[in-house]
Amino acid sequence: MSAETPAATGQFTLRRQQFRAWRGERPFWAGLFVLLSGLPIAYFPYANLQIGHLTLAMATTAGAGSLIIGVLLVVLGVSLWFQKHVRVFAGVAAILLALVSIPVSNIGGFLVGFLLALVGGAMAVAWAPGARPAGQPAAMASTGTGGTPEATDHDTTVLKPVDGVDEPNDLSGTNPANGANGRHSAG
Repeated sequence: MSAETPAATGQFTLRRQQFRAWRGERPFWAGLFVLLSGLPIAYFPYANLQIGHLTLAMATTAGAGSLIIGVLLVVLGVSLWFQKHVRVFAGVAAILLALVSIPVSNIGGFLVGFLLALVGGAMAVAWAPGARPAGQPAAMASTGTGGTPEATDHDTTVLKPVDGVDEPNDLSGTNPANGANGRHSAG
C-alpha cells in the first residue's frame, strides 16, 4: 500500500473536516490557551533545572497552591472544549486564577502561564457561536432552539379539551358547575 492511496487521503480529509466542524462550534482556541496556561504554572514550582553543575530549584512555600491553580486551569480548558455553555464562567475563572497565580506561583509561571490564561479567558468570554452557513443543513433537523426537541403541536396558545367535549377543564374546585361552590373539602 503506497502513501498515495486514495482511501487514506479521503479518510484524512474527512477527519480534518470533521475536526474543523467540531472546532468551529466551540471556543477551541480559548480552551487551548487556558489548558496550556496551567502547565507552566503547575510545573515550575516542582521543577529542578540543571545548569551545568548548578541545580536550580524553584520550590515555593505555596507549591500546593500552584498545583491546584494549574490543575484547575487545565480542567477549565478541557471544559471549554466539551461544555461550551460554561464559556463565560470558565473564562472569568481563568482570568481570576491567572491573577491569583502571580503571587502564588512564581509570577504566574514566569508570566508564560499568566499571559496564556489571560488571553484564553478573554477569548472564552468574548466567544459567541456563529450562524450556521446556508449551505450546511442542521445536524439534527428535529430539534428546536438550543438543542431542545421541536414541539409536535405548534398551536399551544389555546387549551384544547382532553376528552373531546367542549366543557371547560377546571380542576381548581371553585367552579360552581362541578358542585364545589368554592368549598374545599378535606375529607
